[in-house]
Amino acid sequence: MKRIASLFFSVFMLFSCTKEQKPIPITQEDFHASVDKVTEVMVHDIFSPPVASRIYVYPNIGAYEILANNHPGYSPLAGQLEGLQPIPKPDSKNVNFELAALIAHMDLSRMLIFSEDMITSYRDSLYGVWEERNREEFITSKTYGLQVSDHIAKWMDKDNYKQTRTMPKFSVNTEDASRWQPTPPSYMDGIEPHWNKIRPFVIDSANQFKPTPPPPFSMEEDSDFYKEVKEVYDISNEITAKGDTSEEVAIAQFWDCNPYVSVTRGHLMFATKKITPGAHWIGIAKIAARKTEADVAKAVYTYTKTSIAIADAFISCWDEKYRSSLIRPETLINTHIDENWEPVLQTPPFPEYTSGHSVVSGAAAVALTSIYGDAFAFDDDTEVQYGLPVRSFTSFREAADEAAISRMYGGIHYRAAVEIGVKQGRDLGAFVVEKLKMDTTDQIVTK
Repeated sequence: MKRIASLFFSVFMLFSCTKEQKPIPITQEDFHASVDKVTEVMVHDIFSPPVASRIYVYPNIGAYEILANNHPGYSPLAGQLEGLQPIPKPDSKNVNFELAALIAHMDLSRMLIFSEDMITSYRDSLYGVWEERNREEFITSKTYGLQVSDHIAKWMDKDNYKQTRTMPKFSVNTEDASRWQPTPPSYMDGIEPHWNKIRPFVIDSANQFKPTPPPPFSMEEDSDFYKEVKEVYDISNEITAKGDTSEEVAIAQFWDCNPYVSVTRGHLMFATKKITPGAHWIGIAKIAARKTEADVAKAVYTYTKTSIAIADAFISCWDEKYRSSLIRPETLINTHIDENWEPVLQTPPFPEYTSGHSVVSGAAAVALTSIYGDAFAFDDDTEVQYGLPVRSFTSFREAADEAAISRMYGGIHYRAAVEIGVKQGRDLGAFVVEKLKMDTTDQIVTK
């Protein structure tokens, strides 16, 4: 009996050891889920579009660096991005690099948002599963992932973000009729007036892609500027007269992506939570990766390249916004043309020129085109969770063009801000693609 018992015990121990040694599988869907969780928390916390771009880019870079240092098809970003030094090498050979990359992504994301508990509880639920499957692999991979996270965090802390938190608010100039004024209904201060002081990733400086100026300000009816103001008013009246069947209104709503929308009911005012324009393009990056069945490395590469282009696009765009500080259509139309007019979309709280959506969409589209090609058709379901239907596009460029013109349909931008803005974004995106050497299979991109 003792021999039988001993045999059963040996079999049990062999089974237990075998079970513990199973590798921890990490798939591209694990990364999609992690990025989605970050988006969910950002919507909950109501981050501004520029700040949201920063929240995406650093975790993506951390994950990418781990994979690129251990994957023959990709080159690390250290030495290519401003100030980024090579990440440390692992102390153990028993590191699951895909797992370490995912852990680094979650840890960096946790540092960058307000509601840390939402990321922490999500992370801990995964930690438990991974540790039970293979404790040794989990511990060594976690140790390395957190080591890289700490390395990226130290680099991140030198990007001037903390310093901009203590800089003065934007000062409204009430004596110059061309200068931006806060808009209804909440009349918020201009957000992130010092974003051009954030350290860029690839571009040489915030003003490297300084756009041509908007038409000279004039409310004379024969001036180019007045004609642009009147065009916004006329388009708005034309498309709203069509009612619920208006394709232009549908386009405006689909690309709204304004986390600052305020709703007034009686004496109460509250915000409706939405994604930012950068988040919409991160969603498109996920769509492209899923459609092509991109593996973990290519999915992370897609997110990283796209988020770098978006982050630099916001720095470039915000540099111009607070240089020109141009007044919004709503203010001028209410003052000079129709005091009862309201735009289709709520005007966001920062100056008009250039259009953030246009710049960011132009840059993101070029980055994605460099990975998936120009004739990449896709169905964009990013806004379905916000009650809007799927829209289909034949290319990233077409989507960017629609995102840009949506701002005129929405009544919040003049034509110059849209057309010059999307060019600004495309020029910047092409520069990012040319400078970054990440994957040798990248497509050749034309703006």
